[in-house]
Amino acid sequence: MNVADLLIRSAAQGPSRPAVYLGTSLFCDYGALVQRASALGAALRRNHELDAGARVVLYMSNHPSVLEVMFGCWWAGLVVVPVNPKLHLRELDYIVSHSQASVAFTTPDIGKALAEEGSASPAHCRFIDVGSDYYQRLLGAQPLSRPVERASDDLAWLFYTSGTTGRPKGVMLSHRNLLTMVLCYCADVDKPMPADASLYAAPMSHGAGLYGLPYVAAGARHVIPESRGFDAEEILRLARFHGDVQIFAAPTMVRRLVEHAESTGSSGNGLKTIVYGGGPMYVEDMQRALKVLGPRFVQIYGQGESPMTITALARHHIADAGHPRHLERLGSVGTAQSAVQVRVVDAAGVELPFGQVGEVVVRGDTVMRGYWNDAKATAEAVHDGWLFTGDMGSFDEEGFLTLRDRSKDVIISGGSNIYPREVEEALLRHPGVAEVSAVGRPDREWGEILVAFVVARPGHSLDDLMLSKTCNAHIARFKRPKEYRFVETLPKNHYGKVLKTELRARLEAELIEHPATK
Repeated sequence: MNVADLLIRSAAQGPSRPAVYLGTSLFCDYGALVQRASALGAALRRNHELDAGARVVLYMSNHPSVLEVMFGCWWAGLVVVPVNPKLHLRELDYIVSHSQASVAFTTPDIGKALAEEGSASPAHCRFIDVGSDYYQRLLGAQPLSRPVERASDDLAWLFYTSGTTGRPKGVMLSHRNLLTMVLCYCADVDKPMPADASLYAAPMSHGAGLYGLPYVAAGARHVIPESRGFDAEEILRLARFHGDVQIFAAPTMVRRLVEHAESTGSSGNGLKTIVYGGGPMYVEDMQRALKVLGPRFVQIYGQGESPMTITALARHHIADAGHPRHLERLGSVGTAQSAVQVRVVDAAGVELPFGQVGEVVVRGDTVMRGYWNDAKATAEAVHDGWLFTGDMGSFDEEGFLTLRDRSKDVIISGGSNIYPREVEEALLRHPGVAEVSAVGRPDREWGEILVAFVVARPGHSLDDLMLSKTCNAHIARFKRPKEYRFVETLPKNHYGKVLKTELRARLEAELIEHPATK
């Protein structure tokens, strides 16, 4: 089955239903969306002579045309290669070259930047600005009557990892992978209805864009903020206007939304569901979010290699404050989603009992086909159908998975394992701590020590002693950071994830400069 069939069904059932908005203005209905996608697919095959399986890059900011380009590519049997528009041109050039893309779509803001800065992308790749006259001519092509037939395991989405530890790898996701993700969303996250709306405050090149698929399947509305990104005031205003709004947000975005709502007295009217994932949501932050915005939250845990589909912490679990293990559940990432098996295993791949920490592995129809043109990396990541995530976690007796850290983030100090996530949770209990990230640094005596980088809330003054007292009240003394670094901000990537690699690099640079002092 071709993913494009989702759009065909919704358009057939309700061609006059509103499909895409820019802010509060209607951009197109479902009848127009299916016509534009089918025409674009025809033009890509005829004008650009693209055969099924050819790769097409989407280097686009959030824009009303993103969905029609995505579905136009699938209509033509092509492979979408989404690229975060915040990536540097050198990173774009690598992805274009590595994926051997023939065509790349851009938005007017990006097209201007490409023209001004230039790009080293191969000459065989044609860049098309969706604001150009040429793009409008493509939309005027004679549409293909039906999408190109694709097998379930044919490639549909080639997503490049963030590449924080080296060259990004191309994650190959099939039509089966994406359709299973849609079913998991409806079963485990939320059930979209035609009256609902998906608001894209996070990049559509990532999870937010993938989560548009369940809303296309439901014939629901899609709202692009005029800011084309995250603005807390705008989100709350659009939610009030449209009603029944879902957003996908990184934890940092949730915190900013909650802070704005609290400061303005907003209760989040119009927001139906806030799905969060992509990084740790600390218990203190979620308790505050529930107090300010109420039971609108669902957490998902996944990776590009199993997109958004490993576990989910359901709305009713998050809202059930009376449960005796409510705080433990808030600190977890929930239970296995419906279409996958999830286990925690030791270094030999043997499943561990409840309570023991090991690597999280997942198997099911959501797991990637592999990495594009990288058999070695594929063999390292997938064994007998099981994806080894690199995340460390443990299950409780009720099936709730709690992540401890990435396997590379675990600190072994004096022979004892320390999971930075646990330490960060403890430090965030201090009312003066806004953000914190803990990493390891080599040490002659201990092997490694834990260093905490701390961002203070405005108006608060912090010192080592008060933070150590906070840690002592909540975790074992040996887990307490040996050093605190007070910083104005934490380094983050384009998706809001803290770059622990950069924090480690700072510490390594200090060791090189002053080796005798460490």
